[in-house]
Parts: sequence; C-alpha cells; structure tokens
Amino acid sequence: MRYFLLSVLLGVLMPVFTFAEEESKEKIVYEINVNREIDNTSRLYLSEGLKKASALHADAVLLHLNTYGGLLDAADSMRTAILYSPIPVYAFIDNNAASAGALISIACKKIYMRKGANIGAATVVNQTGAALPDKYQSYMRSLIRSTAEAQGRDTIIQGNDTVYKWKRDPRIAEAMVDDRIIVPNLVDSGKVLTLTANEAVKWGYCDGIAESTDQVITEYLGYKDYKVITYEPSWYENLKGFLMNPVLQGILIMLIIGGIYFEMQSPGLGFPSVVAIAAAVLYFAPLYLDGFAEHWEILIFVAGLVLLAIEIFVIPGFGVTGIAGILCILAGLTLSLVNNHNFDFQPVSTKDFTRALMTVVCGIAAGFLFMLWLSSRIGERGLLRKVALKADLSKSVSMAYDLSRIVGEEGEAATVLRPSGKIFIHGELYDGVSESGFIERGEKIRVIRFENSQFYVERV
Repeated sequence: MRYFLLSVLLGVLMPVFTFAEEESKEKIVYEINVNREIDNTSRLYLSEGLKKASALHADAVLLHLNTYGGLLDAADSMRTAILYSPIPVYAFIDNNAASAGALISIACKKIYMRKGANIGAATVVNQTGAALPDKYQSYMRSLIRSTAEAQGRDTIIQGNDTVYKWKRDPRIAEAMVDDRIIVPNLVDSGKVLTLTANEAVKWGYCDGIAESTDQVITEYLGYKDYKVITYEPSWYENLKGFLMNPVLQGILIMLIIGGIYFEMQSPGLGFPSVVAIAAAVLYFAPLYLDGFAEHWEILIFVAGLVLLAIEIFVIPGFGVTGIAGILCILAGLTLSLVNNHNFDFQPVSTKDFTRALMTVVCGIAAGFLFMLWLSSRIGERGLLRKVALKADLSKSVSMAYDLSRIVGEEGEAATVLRPSGKIFIHGELYDGVSESGFIERGEKIRVIRFENSQFYVERV
C-alpha cells in the first residue's frame, strides 16, 4: 500500500516538475535580418536561417524587416517557407514593410511594428514604378489574400449566434494591391492601402507596437530567460544570391551565346570557349546547388552544345541537327530556372515559366546585339584596333603572278575539305573547294578551275 501511494504521488508531482523545468529552460530566439531589397539573396538568407534555427531547436524565429519590396517570385518563396515553418515565425517591422515586404509580414504568425512604421502598397510594378497589367495584379491579389486567410479565424460566441472573424481580414490585404477595393471606414476606391502602426493595430494587422526586438521578446512573446542568436550570412551565400540575380543571369546567358558564336568564327579552342564555359558554370552552379537545376536539365544543355558542334564541324550546311542543338540549349537554360522536381512540373506556375523563358530569350537577344556591336568595333577605329588586321595586303601581292596558271596542277589537301578547306600546291597554301565530295587531309587533289579567288579541286 505504501508503494502504491508513493507511485500515485510521483505521478501527480512529475508533470509539475516537468512544467517547472520547461519554464526555467532558456528560450532560444533566432533572429534573421532582412533590411534590403527582397531578391534571391534575401530568399537564401531566410531559407538558410530557418535551417539553422531548426538545427538549434529554436523556440521562435524573429524576422527583423525593413524593406521597400523587391522580386515577387522571391517573396512568394519566402512567404511559403514562413507558412510551412515548424518553428513559429514572428515579424518585427522596423520602419518599412512595403510591397513584397508586406506579403512576407502577413505570412508570419504575429506582426509587431515600431512607432512610425508602415505596411502595405503591394501593387505589382515594373522597374520604372508603373503598375503592371491586371493579369499580374490578379495573381498578387490572390496570393496576398490566401496568405491572410492562412492565419485562420477566431470563433466569437454572441448570445445564441456563432460568428467567425478573420484574424487578418483578406479584404484589407487585397486593398494593399488593388486600388479598386473598398473597405468601409478605412480606404476608398482609387487608393492603394498602406497602414501606419496604429492603424495596423486597429485593423488586426499588427499585434503590438515595440521599439526593439528585446521588447517584442519579453513583452509580447513572454520570454524572461532567453538567448538571441542572429543569422550571419557567409560569403558563399552572398555569392550564390548574387549569381542568381535575374539581371546577372541574363548577362551570363549573353556571354554563353557570345562565346559560342565567336568560337564558331575561329578555328580551334580559344578565349571565346573559356568565356562560354566559365559563364555556363557560373549560371548552372548556384541553380544546381539551390535545387533548381536538375541533372537532366544540365545534360540537355550539354547535348545541345554537342549537337551544335556536330552540325558545324561534321555535317555540311545547317539543318535538323543544328536546330535541335539550339532548342536543347534554350530548353536547358530555361528549365534550370524553374523549381520543378525531376519531371514533375505541376508546382511550376505559368508566370514562373514565362519569367524564366523571358530571362533566357532576353539574354540571348542581348547576346546577339552584343556580338553585332563588338563586331562593329573591330577595325581601325574600334576598341580592338590593336589586335585587328589593318595592313593593306594588296600592296604585298604581286599582281604579275597569275594564279590561274595553277589550274591543272596537282597537290594535296592541307585540311579536310567539306567542301571548303586549305590545299597545298607546290608547297604554297591556298583556299580550296572540293567538287568531288569530302576530301580527307593528305589526299591527292587536282585543281580544275580558279574562280572568286578560290581553287576548285577534285580528288585524284
């Protein structure tokens, strides 16, 4: 009986001791600072920060925000990561959470703001600040509305009635995007909504006003004994984010295409090949490490290069092989920019695919324009005037020597003729065109005529 009573007593007291131990345990708050434009670098900061917070078994993640917005696709990835984070993520808006920053804030479990801070103005705009067509606004309205709805509703009992009230009214979130949305007593038609800290508290888009992260943690999260660990990005993460900038990706595509083009214009492997290979490595490496580029997408790009090389150096003319090579290069560059999983493209939206395709197409177009510009600069007055051929060769050629006298002479192919190439006649090197199919290097040839400064030959 004594042992029975002791067991019952331990069973009653054990939860009390466990609860007291948990209360006395030091809380870990992992802080991630996003005080910059929302782009792929910011997305990497959040992604890596959440991973490190999880490894440390943090009790909470505090997102310290001060941003005027940025790229929509990066903001979408960030808000998804926040919504599905197993660790609660809280936002502390230190002055600004505009545009993409508003979307990210609304995804957090709680929002706290400094006095004088603002949240809203989430209309999708272009680089000049002009609003994009309604197709883009429609997607953003749906995105920010569903983010607000994800915070759930409160159940309010009023007498015999049950009322469900959104914790964050989706209509208010939508008004931050569309100036046609009317919220009574808050915003009229024709105005995009931006909330001050006090207004955000009143309308449920701020859970408290604080002047520091310490005040957020102690006053609102209720942690007395806590430790703040701040995420510090490494140089590698900064470099990877920089290389994934859409503008730089377009430049790398331009260098890849330009390197391939100029390599096609010169024999052997030289500087253009080095530029194209280096640009391809810088383009694919961060995408592969970040999980965007799959093995098979990179192989498609390499296969395109191989097909293009076969078309240039093996098969005469330009036909199916060359077209297939160009399509493979285009497909490899484009598919590496979309976040598909193996051959599953269901998570990829039409907007994401269009953005990836436009990045590649614009990069290729810029590459061709760059090649035309660079070609025009090669010459006596161009940037490459020191390496351009400027000599007047006509002065060094003896007009008395009649090349037509070589017709009927025999020699050998100095290079493979398919059908053009180089030939040796009496120890001198000339341009030759085969009229009897491909002629391998070293085969005997006979000159049958001389036209347009070229010898036309046949196999002996």
